This record gives sequence, C-alpha cells and structure tokens, in this order.
Amino acid sequence: MDSLPIVARRKPRNPWTSTSEVLLWILFVALIFPAAFAGYAVGHYTSLGKPPATVTVNVGGTVTTPTTTSATTTTSSSGGQIAAGRALFSSSGCAACHTFTAAGSSGSIGPNLDTAPATDAANDGNMSLAAFIKESIVNPSAYIAKGYSDGIMPKTFGTSLKPAQIDDLVAFILSGTKH
Repeated sequence: MDSLPIVARRKPRNPWTSTSEVLLWILFVALIFPAAFAGYAVGHYTSLGKPPATVTVNVGGTVTTPTTTSATTTTSSSGGQIAAGRALFSSSGCAACHTFTAAGSSGSIGPNLDTAPATDAANDGNMSLAAFIKESIVNPSAYIAKGYSDGIMPKTFGTSLKPAQIDDLVAFILSGTKH
C-alpha cells in the first residue's frame, strides 16, 4: 500500500466574521461614544428649560433689571463705556454687517441691531436683553436669528476681545436697541 501524505486540516473560517469587519466594529464603537456625549451636551445646553441669565446694567443713571433672576452679572455703564463700545463697534467691523442707527451703519449681512436683539432675546427663552447681546457676541451659534444661518458671525470675538471690551460693546448696543 502506498502511504498518503498527512495533511494538516485547516480549521474552517467563520464566513460571518472577517478581520476587517471586526476592525470596523471597533472603530464604530470608539466613535459612537464621543458622538453620543456631544449630542447629549448640545441637547442639554440648548434645552428650553435652561434658566435665563440676568444682567443688570446701569445706562446713563437708569438701572434696568429683568424680573427673573438666576445667574446675575452686574455691569456699571457710563457714557464712557458706551463711547468705548461705539469705537469698538466700528473698529471690529460690526458696522460692515449690521444695521445700527446709533453707529450710523447700514450693513445687511447680519440682523438689524435696532430691533432684532429684543425680539430674538424674547424668542430665546425670554432671556434678558443684555445677557442675550453678550451671548450673541461671545457665542454667536447659541441663537441663530430667523432668516440667517450659523457661521456668518465670526466666533473669534469671544476670545479676541477682553471682558471689559465685551461689556463696552454690550452697553453700546443696549443703549441704541429699541426695547
């Protein structure tokens, strides 16, 4: 009898699993958790139940304080702060995009600052006007005015301007906005 060579039997492969499929599942699981967390964070921040911020501003001797209070920031404004805000409004390029009578500007790229802030603040959870204006400068994506899209307003103002400059800009816009 002839002897047959002994051949090692290979273990049959599972047709349902391959190395590339396993790697794809690992990648999917690794990406789903950060995406889920980001979705939760965005949803939590933009929920309708967020408490309104309250800012008290003294403009030319008149103190305006909204009736709801939760997070309170107090800013003392004077004519000097409004004048500094006016200069900053012009030098930062705000006048190129926004119509604002107090600044003598007639831009049409962004919302009209004569009337839009009061309406939009009410639409954004009835936020106080000063807090809404400040949030719109620091985080322009927090509320997008009707008819406009996200990304038009530069997001760099919140980091490039000093807190005192932001307060000056808020005081100036607040002084000229129709409530």
